[in-house]
Amino acid sequence: MKKYMLAIAIVFAIIPAVAQQNCPVIPLPVKAQKGSGAFKITVRSTIRLEDTSLMPQATWLQEELLRRCHINVPLQQKNGSTVILLKKITGTNAEAYTLNMNRQTAVISAAGTEGVLNGIVSLLQLAAVAPPSGNTLQVPCWNITDAPQYAWRGVMLDESRYFFGKEKVKSVLNWMAFYKLNRFHWHLTDMPGWRLEIKKYPLLTTVGGIGNIADPKAPAAYYTQDDIHEIVAYARVRCIEIIPEIDMPGHAGAANRAYPAFDGGGTARYPQFTFNPGREGTYAYLADILTETAQLFPAQLIHLGGDEVTFGNAGWDQDTGIIRLKQAHGLKGRKQVEDYFIQRMADTVLKLHNKVMAWDEIATATLPADSTIVCWWRHDKPENLAMAFQKGYSVVMCPRLPFYFDFVQDSSHKIGRRWKDGEFNPLQAVYDFSAGAVPAAKGHESHILGVQACLWSETIHSNDRLDFLLFPRIAALAETAWSHPSSKDFNGFKARLKAQLPLYAKDYIYYFDIFQPGKHVESGKAASNYID
Repeated sequence: MKKYMLAIAIVFAIIPAVAQQNCPVIPLPVKAQKGSGAFKITVRSTIRLEDTSLMPQATWLQEELLRRCHINVPLQQKNGSTVILLKKITGTNAEAYTLNMNRQTAVISAAGTEGVLNGIVSLLQLAAVAPPSGNTLQVPCWNITDAPQYAWRGVMLDESRYFFGKEKVKSVLNWMAFYKLNRFHWHLTDMPGWRLEIKKYPLLTTVGGIGNIADPKAPAAYYTQDDIHEIVAYARVRCIEIIPEIDMPGHAGAANRAYPAFDGGGTARYPQFTFNPGREGTYAYLADILTETAQLFPAQLIHLGGDEVTFGNAGWDQDTGIIRLKQAHGLKGRKQVEDYFIQRMADTVLKLHNKVMAWDEIATATLPADSTIVCWWRHDKPENLAMAFQKGYSVVMCPRLPFYFDFVQDSSHKIGRRWKDGEFNPLQAVYDFSAGAVPAAKGHESHILGVQACLWSETIHSNDRLDFLLFPRIAALAETAWSHPSSKDFNGFKARLKAQLPLYAKDYIYYFDIFQPGKHVESGKAASNYID
């Protein structure tokens, strides 16, 4: 990762952030120069590739041109009236790319598949906002040299509280790819429901999958392992890695309803909230679950949750197994028990040749620095961020303010969440965030992997509600993750964003229109059982 950040620094040193503000691409490229004339896309155009490994991405380009622009461009090696050429070149940054266009050709060059995909996306964005002329798209020529600021550009979706299903997840993945976002953090287990089939423990889904935040008696809803294979493959074509989250030792209610033998207790408000660290069988049970999870997700990274355990661990003080555990290992207090548990489960993840990821509460645990990633979410707890950096952990920045997208985005909105003094997360706050400017990050910039937005679904009970909270903030997130702070300009971003809104409408996205706030009314209803 340090090599990656050095390569990005070199790019920015060699190529100043002089991207034209009227280049319609989001996120803003490092360098974009307007060419002369227009590149015509018609049914007589062709898509060519110099490396057969790029066939999945070439096919995706073909599909997107048909879906978005209604033009079927064939894949073939002979030249058409105009040619889109995909090629791999020698280089050290797999995500960097160039797009060179003239009236006859649009050449996308990159050292890696990810960079070719990023170049394809820039061409698609130029095509999507280009004015059609009959059956021809007149795409203004641009010459772009580009690379991301951060390697981690993520979106987290909570499907434990509300299950959206394959088609909506694929829609989110499509729009992530359209904005060059590349990490999908999938929150699949929590109190309301368990959404991942584990064949060794079928009750996790048939019993644990019952209910959601709006209806505790809703029929069981979950992803089969075949579903997971399908979605992972879908994401892979779009160069998106999927990181599963199996929450532990807290937020375990759905699992404990299915297999109460491993229940560590809870509270009246949060019953069956924890797994039991004092039962040896708990570790074997969870190791089995993590083994199947690792086989389903090739990202070689598993998120263990590890947050808010204090909401339901008071019973640990009286549990005889946990008392024996504390005596055997000299543990003092529930936090040390929690850290012991996380360290053991992290060992399991590492033995599966995966890295460990968790929320910022795990900063107190002792884990291998080169295999641990911390998600810093508590904006009011900078000391946890500082501790993570001091221990050498890599960090993904996802503070509640401004990156919890279940928070409202406009002062007139009433349904979603706000922080203690009424703070919310408007588009500009998302756009203006600078990870490197957080005081605790000073001197530790090389350990920042990137940024991520989180969509918790306490107040999301429909696809429209999901859209309303995600769009257009997903575009601001993308530019914050990709573009260097010195090149960012919110007014220029808004001008480019305005041209994107018709694309949302064409895709039946129920977005919040910042230019006409009353166009789409706030959808959904408030939930009364927040855990944060």
